[in-house]
Amino acid sequence: MKTIIKYFILVISFAFISCEEVVDVDLNKSEPKLVIDASIKWEKGTIGNEQTIRLTTTGDYFNNTVPVANGAIVTITDSSNTIFNFIEDGLTGYYKCTNFNPVLNEVYTLSVAYKGQTYTSTDKLYSVPTITTIEQDLNGITGNEIELKFNFQDNGTEENYYMEEYKVPFRPFPLLGVFNDEFTNGNEMFSLIIDEDLEAGQNINFTLHGISKRYHNYMNILIGISGGLSNGPFSTPAATVKGNIINQTNRSNYPLGYFRLSEVDVRNYVIQ
Repeated sequence: MKTIIKYFILVISFAFISCEEVVDVDLNKSEPKLVIDASIKWEKGTIGNEQTIRLTTTGDYFNNTVPVANGAIVTITDSSNTIFNFIEDGLTGYYKCTNFNPVLNEVYTLSVAYKGQTYTSTDKLYSVPTITTIEQDLNGITGNEIELKFNFQDNGTEENYYMEEYKVPFRPFPLLGVFNDEFTNGNEMFSLIIDEDLEAGQNINFTLHGISKRYHNYMNILIGISGGLSNGPFSTPAATVKGNIINQTNRSNYPLGYFRLSEVDVRNYVIQ
């Protein structure tokens, strides 16, 4: 507390003795990069035919809005050469498909044609276990923090990688994390959240994603940069982290974002 008070006094002192001066900061400007948020998610128990891809571009540092990318041609093709067209909804930058056909372990290829350049990527649809039980308990140093555990059975015949996503009412953005079964292969696993702000009556939305090893490593970097809070990892990229999408027209002009396909299991839980 003493350190905080001294710092506060020091700041006030500088405020009184300093003079007002306008400082012009010359920021380097670069050509906008295309940002592709192509996360195809098939929720268990649904058809999965409705999917959305968002296209935006990078913008000026002081711009409070995210520029959208209009007029692109967006498709996903499966291994049997069936083409699924994603049509832009007005001028929103959201490209939607209503007849997508999700198949576990199927390989899909994304193609985005935008302003004379073509971007492509290939990935497969990864499965995810079913969430079996949800446990609530008190934990933490004080013993008064609410703990929630979402349990599931890992598939012991393969390496598995997961992403956890929590939507809680007191945080503006989802809380994300990635993990794998390196030391728990074939065992019962869980995703855990402990927070002093969890209270009875709150609705917690939890989503478990099945993901690839490459996407696991990619998201691990982004989550580390953002501190775990995100409004979608591609909305305002905090750093230049290359994904798996290639610019076939000009490879040096790579896009930001990632193409991935995941089966997901979703649970809503009201805290008791």
